[in-house]
Amino acid sequence: MKGKLSKKKIDQLRKRLARKPQLVWDALGPADKKKVFGFAEKYKGFLDSAKTEREAVRHIEAFAKKKGFKDITKAKGGKKFYKINRNKSIALAVLGKSPLVSGVNLIASHIDAPRLDLKQNPLYEETDLVFLKTHYYGGIKKYQWLARPLAIHGKVLKKDGSHLDLHVGESDKDPVFTISDLLPHLARKAQAEKKVSEAFKGEKLNVLIGSLPMGDDETEERFKLAMLDYLFTTYGLVEEDLVSSEIEIVPAGKARDVGWDQALIGAYGQDDRVCAHAALEAVGEIKAPQTTALALFIDKEEIGSDGSTGAKSRFLEDFTADLLEITGEEAGGKALRSCLMSSRALSADVNCALDPDYQEVHEKRNAARIGYGVCITKFTGSGGKFGSSDANAEYLAQIRKLFNKSRVVWQTGELGKIDEGGGGTIAKFMAVYGMEVLDCGTPLLSMHSPFEIASKADIYMTYKGYRAFFNSK
Repeated sequence: MKGKLSKKKIDQLRKRLARKPQLVWDALGPADKKKVFGFAEKYKGFLDSAKTEREAVRHIEAFAKKKGFKDITKAKGGKKFYKINRNKSIALAVLGKSPLVSGVNLIASHIDAPRLDLKQNPLYEETDLVFLKTHYYGGIKKYQWLARPLAIHGKVLKKDGSHLDLHVGESDKDPVFTISDLLPHLARKAQAEKKVSEAFKGEKLNVLIGSLPMGDDETEERFKLAMLDYLFTTYGLVEEDLVSSEIEIVPAGKARDVGWDQALIGAYGQDDRVCAHAALEAVGEIKAPQTTALALFIDKEEIGSDGSTGAKSRFLEDFTADLLEITGEEAGGKALRSCLMSSRALSADVNCALDPDYQEVHEKRNAARIGYGVCITKFTGSGGKFGSSDANAEYLAQIRKLFNKSRVVWQTGELGKIDEGGGGTIAKFMAVYGMEVLDCGTPLLSMHSPFEIASKADIYMTYKGYRAFFNSK
């Protein structure tokens, strides 16, 4: 039995053996802090210009072109390529020195976010007001969308074959839209005495868009008719055009600094555009990697990754096959499978940060915290890890070693207590190919709300971690 140890010896022993989470701000010098705040400004610009998946693709494509990436469907040579899938997902790649068949370093994020979509026949009037019917997309708390300024973003394909991009409610000169809420004086039976899930109905998320009539009091649906006249005069739209449209209702307003010290960012859509932006900036800096760097920006994650632009589609396979062809490698089924199976991936998605006011839903020893760096999530799912790819220890060891070597401040996290709830990411759809996959992203407060909160320090460490991953062998 050892004799009594001095305090110095005990401190040395603890430092050598125990793991202590590190606050990012404690690890940064003055020059690094400037980089953190500078990076945050670029990120806020991305959030403001990419409130829908279509807008995100346009932003990513413009960025890619500035960085020298070429459309792989038109290019005949080079090292940096991109490809767009139906204007709602996009992939970028920087070819490495090693053959593609030996695998790629893949970072996959999603660019869709919870929102309200218009129904196909949305326009109606009720009690002399004009509304749009919506169907919510993804997991939302319905009450968070009431009595707040909203904007309209989207695309309409008109009967003459032309298309229209709508973007209304973001400029100071624009009107905004809203969903009205019931005053507290009358809400006791209708809302207050009910469960939250019962008090707020999806069919009542109707967006108020107008209140001016046309004609006289004998004119049928005179308020709706006035709105139709406005839409035709302003945009050349008729009501049937709304059938062939994808119009999204999102919170109006720009990303904002939160707190007097401006160390946090509050904005809509940070799940998962915080990881998408970090991956974009990281892949844009890659020059001549040993292993091909591939950044995938995908749609439909918030509703299960189904559809032709989601992670369950064959877009990744298609783009990888294009890369094999352009490098002159065998692009058949066996080569493609070998490439994907030999690949390493980060499923770039956010995790929930420990909320000080709701600590009871977290298991504090295993919860991510704001300000403690990029979060590694070994497994997601719910209950007994149902619906999770669950990364293996060997791959976790690789990423841990890489981040430590690259001075990336990182932490681990889970999606709440075991039986509290849970959630999933696109990791399991990447794992289908047999590649190594690990969830890795920025922790957020108020996740899935219209105003999510992230730490600028964590955002920067996410970018720094992704850059190290793309540059790894």
